[in-house]
Order: sequence, then C-alpha cells, then structure tokens
Amino acid sequence: MPRKRTPLFDSKTFLTKVGNGKTILKIQKRQTIFSQGDAADAVFYILEGKVKLTVVSQKGKEAVVAILGRETFFGEGCLTAQRVRMATATSMDNTTIVRIEKNAMIRVLHQEPVFSQLFMSYLLGRNIRIEEDLVDQLFNSSEKRLARILLLLAHTGKKSKTEPIIPKVSQETLADMVGTTRSRISSFMNKFRRLGFIEYNGGLRIHDSLLNILLHD
Repeated sequence: MPRKRTPLFDSKTFLTKVGNGKTILKIQKRQTIFSQGDAADAVFYILEGKVKLTVVSQKGKEAVVAILGRETFFGEGCLTAQRVRMATATSMDNTTIVRIEKNAMIRVLHQEPVFSQLFMSYLLGRNIRIEEDLVDQLFNSSEKRLARILLLLAHTGKKSKTEPIIPKVSQETLADMVGTTRSRISSFMNKFRRLGFIEYNGGLRIHDSLLNILLHD
C-alpha cells in the first residue's frame, strides 16, 4: 500500500485557530495589551487592526517605537533571554490578535519548517526595517522621515494608488516617531496636502507621489 502523505503545515490555519497554547483576543481601541516591565511569556500576531509600541525612559519621556499592522508578529523577545517586556503595546483601534504562549511558539518553530520559514522572513524583514530607520534618523531631514513613515503606514504600492491610514494617526504620535515637534509635523502635513501628496477625506489618504519628497535632495 502507498504510504500516506503527511499534510503540509498550514501557517494561516495555525495562526487563526485556538488551542495548543493559542488564544484569540478581541482588543478594544486604546487597550493595553502588555506594559513595559511585564513578564515576557507569549508572542502575539495581529489578525486585524493596528498596535502601537511605546517605550518610556527612566526620566519619564515616552517614544513611539513602531506602529504595526495586520499579519505582523510582536512580543517575540520572549523567545530569547528577554524576561520582561521592553515596550508597551497598545491597540490603536478595535483589534484582533492571537496570543501564542512561549512554549507553544518554540514547539511549532522546532517541528514545522514551513512556519519557521515564515517567522524567519518576518524577523529578517524587521531587521532590514530597523537598519533603514537608523539610516533615516542619521541622515534624513524631519520632513523626509515623516514622508517615509506615512508611506510605510499606508503600505503604498501594494494595492492601489492611495490607501487610508485607519485609524488616523495623531500628529503627536507622528512627532514622537519622527523625533520632532508637533508644530513642525503640522507644517509638513499642510505642505504635503497643498502639493497633493496627501488628502483628508473621511480619513488620511496617502498618494504614492509622496515618494517625491524622499527622492528630492
């Protein structure tokens, strides 16, 4: 008799089904998922919505580390020697996430090469993004940094010429991400709008023409 083939591991099914150390959580807008200093004991995966990561210095200064969208992992530091959370994760709108316990995540990474490849691709992509962020901070103006952040948030070029940022990101949050003042962000946003790079029409929409800001010396 022919040997039965083992069905291929389905990462999407794994990430959307409860059980085996996985829980699907419905998070309300502006709800804290975990706080800086909490025990790091699980990895999270965003099914729908957006999550903001922030850190607070010993002097009480808060900074936005990242804004993450759907199909993104976060909290993966628990898989290394990180025992406590280095940042606070907060939902930016009604969000659906998968909580994967640390042991369950380690087990599937060891047992399922397909999932390991998916997770490794995410880590490599994030590492590239961190390097780009560093170069951006070192060499680009505040205006260019804002343009790049808006384009990243809107995922310009993936589906259409314009794509709304939902929910609308406040200018205070953008100022934290860029590393400048709210008044400068307001000035840049007005300029982008005047030039037709962005528009406000039931939400902030980003046109791919905003790339011109990045390409202009």
